[in-house]
Formats: sequence, structure tokens, C-alpha cells
Amino acid sequence: MRTRSLTLVVAAAVSALALAACGSSSGGGSTSASPSTAPSSSAPTVTPKVGVILPDSASSARWETADRKFLTDAFTAGNMQFDIQNAGGDKAKFATICDSLIAGGVNVLMIVNLDSDTGAACEKKASAQGIKTIDYDRLTLGGGAAVYVSFDNVAVGKAEGDGLVQCMQAAGVKTGTVALLNGSPTDNNATLFKQGYKAAIEAAGYTIGEDQAVPDWDNTKAGTIFEQMFAKDPKIVGVDAANDGLGGAAIAVLAKNGLAGKVPVTGQDATDEGLTRVLEGTQCVTVYKAIKKEAEAAAAAAIALANGQAPATNGTTADSVSGMDVPSVLLVPQPIFKDNVKDVIADGFTTAAKICTTDAAKAECTKQGIS
Repeated sequence: MRTRSLTLVVAAAVSALALAACGSSSGGGSTSASPSTAPSSSAPTVTPKVGVILPDSASSARWETADRKFLTDAFTAGNMQFDIQNAGGDKAKFATICDSLIAGGVNVLMIVNLDSDTGAACEKKASAQGIKTIDYDRLTLGGGAAVYVSFDNVAVGKAEGDGLVQCMQAAGVKTGTVALLNGSPTDNNATLFKQGYKAAIEAAGYTIGEDQAVPDWDNTKAGTIFEQMFAKDPKIVGVDAANDGLGGAAIAVLAKNGLAGKVPVTGQDATDEGLTRVLEGTQCVTVYKAIKKEAEAAAAAAIALANGQAPATNGTTADSVSGMDVPSVLLVPQPIFKDNVKDVIADGFTTAAKICTTDAAKAECTKQGIS
């Protein structure tokens, strides 16, 4: 992967937003906005419009609690008209939203796919209408997006795996079998996460045992799957769960067996629930992805594309279906343990009131100076 300085990308993003900011906009409804009317003394300003399809609100709380807010803020700052909708985990609804956004005259379409087939079909429809597309957070294999904005997802997985190894070794467990509770098999990110954490775990000398994917990142299914995994191998020394939702499902099963906090479990997304569990000690690590920066970079890319310019990028990502290298903005993730939960709060991503919610978490918040 070819990489340039992330600082340059962020600077370019800010610059693009500043250059585009020539009016005002207001949000509402399904989170959409249009700019104010141009002064009568000059010709009307054509303001670009971006459509966004978020995937669901069940696989991770981030899509509605963080991405929608930060994308709204970034588009508003850049004087972009925007329409953000959520497919609710429904592929048919995703396709319907895609059609409506294209018909609604968007200049740029940004998607978080539910799977690559559905996402690629949407992007090809958009391309046929001359609409530029952005893959946000998840790469759409075979979709042909102009740019991919996400985190280095192999690095996200490596942060999980390294964190799990750190927790196991801190507990004096130097060898043993680790279970992998992976994300959706239709999500390319899940493949990259697993690549990162599996390599880190094996490099530390641990053995991979039960290894299963969770369809659609469904937390309920994850509980059932992990219960079956645990029944087959109750002597596991660690669990790499691909995100906080799956981690919570695994921890619930471990708790029923008196092992919550004794068998380290990972996660990612730094959700409020995940951070609370990290403070309690039932989840050993989560991975924080600064979604505000991701949203700002995506908005800057949308503005550039709408103006016929190439977005600033810092690398490429291989599309295994098309064989193309997709220009990419790849940000750096941060592992979060008890002693640096406060970094997530300092970044404005959440608050102490939202995570210091149980007796054990409150005690650790006091110890760590979180207020």
C-alpha cells in the first residue's frame, strides 16, 4: 500500500471544506439540507448535492450516533446539500434508497454497503447517470468507486489482536487456544480485520481454535454462534470478537459460565457499551476510530468530486473483484484500554456520563480521573 502523510490529507480536507464554504445550509427530516437562496443581485449558485446511504443501526451504534452527526456537520460546513438515509439492514430498502437518491439529482453518492453485490449494483447505476461514488468505511468490491474513505482496516484488526495478546500475557497466559468471532462474511472490512488480528495472535504463539463469521454482524446470532463455539472448546484462553457488539455477545455467554473478565475479549468502534465493559474489565480492549475525521475526509472528497477535482488521498486499496487499486483515504486507529479511555472522551466522541454507568465502571472512572 502506497502511503503519504495523513497530515497532508487532513489539511487538504480542511482546505477543501473551506474553499467550498460559500453559503449556509440547514438539516432536518431524514437528515437532509439545502443551501439558502442566493442573493438576487447575482446569478443563482449551483450547490452540489451528496446522497448518503448508511447500512443499519443494529450492527453498531456508531452509524446513527456518530456518523450521521459528523457527516451532517461536515456537509453543512462545506455548504453541501445532503440527504442521509439508513437502509436498516434491508438490501431491498438499500436499493430503493439508491434509486431515489439518483432520481433526486445527487452529484455524488456515498454508500456504506450491506454487501458488495448490492453496493456495486447501486454504484453502477449512479455511474451510468454520471454520478461519482464514494465507498465510505467499507470497500464495495467491483463497484468502481472514485475514492474509498476508511481506516486502515488491517491495522484495526492488528490493534485488536495485539491488544488481546497484551491482555492474555498480562494474565500470565502465554499459550493456548483463541476463538475468533468474525464479522459478516459479505463485508470486505471483516476480511481485513481478521487478516490483522489472526496474524498478530499467531505471531505471539497462540493457536487459533474455533473460527466463525457472524452473518450481517447480527449480535443475536453472534450470541448463539459463540455459545456453540464455547461448548466445543470451553478451555479457550481468549476471544477476538471483531467489534464491540460481537464482543458483548461473547461476554454474555462467558458471564453465564462464570468467566466474564477471566477470558479476555476484544472489540472495536469504542461504543459506549464497549467502553463501559473495558472499564469494568470484562472486555480487554476496543479500537477507537476517529469517525469525525473520517466524516470530514469523506465530505472533502465529495466536494472535490462534485467540482470535477480528484480528492486528496494517502494510498490505494486493492479491489479483488475488479483488479483495480482504488484511491483511498486511510486513517489510523487507536487501541483503547482502561488507562486511555479518557482519550476517547477528550476527543469529544462520548462523555463520562454515558460510559461510567455501572458500579465497577464508576470506580474505574474515578481511578482513571474520568469525569
